[in-house]
Amino acid sequence: MKKSEQTALVTGAGSREGIGFAVARRLHEAGFHIAITSTTERIHDRARELDPSGETVSAFVADLTEEAAAQAVVDAVLQRTGRIDVLVNGAGMTQSGKPVEDATLEQSSYAAWQRQIAITLNTAFLMTRAVLPGMVARKYGRIVNVSSVTGPLVSAPGSSAYSAAKGGMDGMMRAVALETAADGITINGVAPGWIATASSTDPEHRAALHTPIGRAGTADEVAAAVVFLASPEASYITGQSLVVDGGNILQEIKGS
Repeated sequence: MKKSEQTALVTGAGSREGIGFAVARRLHEAGFHIAITSTTERIHDRARELDPSGETVSAFVADLTEEAAAQAVVDAVLQRTGRIDVLVNGAGMTQSGKPVEDATLEQSSYAAWQRQIAITLNTAFLMTRAVLPGMVARKYGRIVNVSSVTGPLVSAPGSSAYSAAKGGMDGMMRAVALETAADGITINGVAPGWIATASSTDPEHRAALHTPIGRAGTADEVAAAVVFLASPEASYITGQSLVVDGGNILQEIKGS
């Protein structure tokens, strides 16, 4: 099937400088019809940047931590295009205008813990579950989770909930890979390290200078890995996580 006849759904694409929008842009350039989501109206600005006519882009404002909202987005995309060939789970970590508590586990509130799990892990579960029936019926699908090195491979003080959520995404990915491989579906993850986005902090920018490559990665570099895993050429890769961190986790000594 031609890419112009395929549909890719990318969540968490509201930020112009973010990984989600970089993925959407690359997939759109490759010829996919793109559906993008965010929790704020800015998603419509991103859609117009991709296609001012709106013919090849659909945009949705939705809180994907809500089961009904996640299903409604999938239903709306299916109603417009008839299929979802690619799902990129990019939503997570934070929601615009809603700060996330940064505290040690001992100091964390249960509400803050639940909120991070909902934003990062539950959204991926709800969206993946919603698209699977159509993919199974067509015997084809590509699902790519934007995970992180934080949780599956490393962590930091104050990141217990986020680490648990990202680690959970990888565990879910492996189970779904086994459950759907016979149906022509692959599910993989991309684990970014220090990536320069609008939400990057000064300490993160400084830490990126100590990677072997000596700089932060870009959203487009992460998007390139996601788009490969979302392609037909990645048909023999499933249940895997591709680290995009400039070699940072290889180092025992990361500088000072």
